[in-house]
Amino acid sequence: MSPYDRKEDEIRRMLESPHPALPPDLALRAAERGRRLLRRRRAVRVAAWGLLVVALAVFCVWAATARPWAVPPVDVAPPLRDW
Repeated sequence: MSPYDRKEDEIRRMLESPHPALPPDLALRAAERGRRLLRRRRAVRVAAWGLLVVALAVFCVWAATARPWAVPPVDVAPPLRDW
């Protein structure tokens, strides 16, 4: 008997046996869990967008006040003397 036949026999036995009874409130619990997951995802999405907006605002304020591109270059080497 090949492994394929053994698996097929197991599946046939499972399908022919009586199905287990489901809890009567299973649909309600599943719906509530789905609502909780959606609320959590929505809260995470709103928090992420809020964090992005705050980071963008901080960057804009920093860029407007610090103006790193307008800083003159710093002299790295000492001036040459006695030539």
